[in-house]
Amino acid sequence: MSAGEVATGRVVIGGSSGFMGQHLQQKYRAEGREVVTISRSSADLRWGDQNGIDQAVDGATLVIGLAGKSVNCRYTPENRAEIFRSRLDTTASLSAAITRASAPPALWVNSSTATIYRHAEDRPMTESDGEIGTGFSVEVARAWERALFADDLPQTRRVALRSTIVLGHGGVLGPLKNLARIGLGGAQHDGWWPVSKSRRAAGTGHFPGAKRGAQRFSWVHIDDIDRIIDFVEQHPEIDGPVNAAAPFPVDNTTFMATVRRVLGAKFGPPMPRWMLELGAIGIRTETELILKSRWVLPEKLSAAGFEFAYPTMEPAVRESFERA
Repeated sequence: MSAGEVATGRVVIGGSSGFMGQHLQQKYRAEGREVVTISRSSADLRWGDQNGIDQAVDGATLVIGLAGKSVNCRYTPENRAEIFRSRLDTTASLSAAITRASAPPALWVNSSTATIYRHAEDRPMTESDGEIGTGFSVEVARAWERALFADDLPQTRRVALRSTIVLGHGGVLGPLKNLARIGLGGAQHDGWWPVSKSRRAAGTGHFPGAKRGAQRFSWVHIDDIDRIIDFVEQHPEIDGPVNAAAPFPVDNTTFMATVRRVLGAKFGPPMPRWMLELGAIGIRTETELILKSRWVLPEKLSAAGFEFAYPTMEPAVRESFERA
């Protein structure tokens, strides 16, 4: 497909029940494209139905892989195993279907994550010079990308979409909206917290990094995810890892101040590490999700001429709340 040409043909979405999956299937159906969904439930096909997946992929023009257990959980041994399994098994299933297809798709876009890069306060990470980090979350990302590129698929271009935090109605802003309205929308401050031997061994312990809400917050609006996939489909020169990140990241303090300003919440004291850890235990999540400094830029997209609908944060946050 040449640049600017409108895409047609069947789209297969694996992992269609999540935030991004629901958004994308609505978009493609509104455009008149045939959409086949794959999920554990409430989809056209279920994971494990390899024959059905093979038939859906054969003759499709675009395959999108989004499946995987949410990392918004406690990193218990059971959850860690499921985070790996849910990504690797579903990616292998799509790869097997493409391998067997008589008319394989021209493009396979598979989710990855910008968490693959190291904690970065000194400089931004790009596809060309970003440094891969360490720890459990990074190993998940690396394994996910290895699974995407494992098989020889000469007729199918592959893109690992290294997504940053996705803003939009139904995303991360929902819980923050409620917290900000009750006065808990302050910056999240890192600090010391004990890390057990088991967490050290598993790579799940977060060690103190940025001070006083200075950790970088890279993000992208859900509408730009749509547009990025369209752009990649129209630009056959783009392949490999692609950073799905708005060009103007902020720090955590600025992000939370923007949330409060848009909501009209004037009060929001900083949240210290100890309070964040206790809260994370209570709601069964991990503080790494808000304390790791993710400083990521969309080098490949910018070089190819992609223009973001939401390059700056406040309009993206405002639109997300207004749509809710």
